[in-house]
Amino acid sequence: MAFVGFIPEAWSARLLEHLDKLHVYAGLMNRDYEGNIRAFGDTVHINQLGAITIRDSDGSDIVEPEELDGEQQNLVIDQAKYFNFQVKDIDNAQSNPKLVDAAMQRVSYALNYEVDRYLGDLLAASCAPGNVLYDEDHAVTPTASTAYDYLVDLSTVLSENNVPMLGRWAVVPPWYHALLLKDERFVGNGTGYNQAVLQGGVVGEAAGFQIHLSNNVPNTNFHHYKVLAGTNAAGAFADQLVEMEAYRLEKNFSDAVKGLYVFGAKVVQPTALAMMVVSEHWC
Repeated sequence: MAFVGFIPEAWSARLLEHLDKLHVYAGLMNRDYEGNIRAFGDTVHINQLGAITIRDSDGSDIVEPEELDGEQQNLVIDQAKYFNFQVKDIDNAQSNPKLVDAAMQRVSYALNYEVDRYLGDLLAASCAPGNVLYDEDHAVTPTASTAYDYLVDLSTVLSENNVPMLGRWAVVPPWYHALLLKDERFVGNGTGYNQAVLQGGVVGEAAGFQIHLSNNVPNTNFHHYKVLAGTNAAGAFADQLVEMEAYRLEKNFSDAVKGLYVFGAKVVQPTALAMMVVSEHWC
């Protein structure tokens, strides 16, 4: 049954707002794409400009302008998640913004976990093989005195692949961040900036990276962790809440709200990523 008083925008806006705040890996990917997402299976287009030729000038007429070689890649919305929960009274719930906000915050947290775990695994699997410093068979065990140095090594790999310094990021698990906090090079950089946990999991700067903290760093049985670094040029991400509706439960005197959230991601420049596999020091 349709609810005359149900306002899906009131619920969906809060959901997407919470997702934006909680996303870590998704916030580090390119969100600039062409096309509308209406359903699972849709395709959006990612445009990338090719190289521009620089020529010598000898004072004579210049050549005809070259056409920009724009490479277009397709991103398929191939992931879908839904939620479905009871609400005793839709109208009363909507009149209480705190209740709506709390409900959508819980939904957002659960969706965020699924999305970030998916994106972390995708980025790790798509990193250029030559940009993997230490793999599963040669994992390193950072300490308080070496954790910063390993980030420098990741930065060097990106620089050797002509990845710009601007906008570089690295995502580390909590225990790695704890090691950085014991290094003066980290806590002394940026004064107060590196002493406060900021929105989106940002915890400071190190070795030219904006450091993000996440519990969804890809790992093998919580032993080998895949620490990723790069820029948002590496991958693209697109998502949309395509359905949100209320309905009456048949076997209960309650209402319910359900929604369908779809997304897709693609690594478009594997060399804009670098990765190392690390083990916790007490493992």
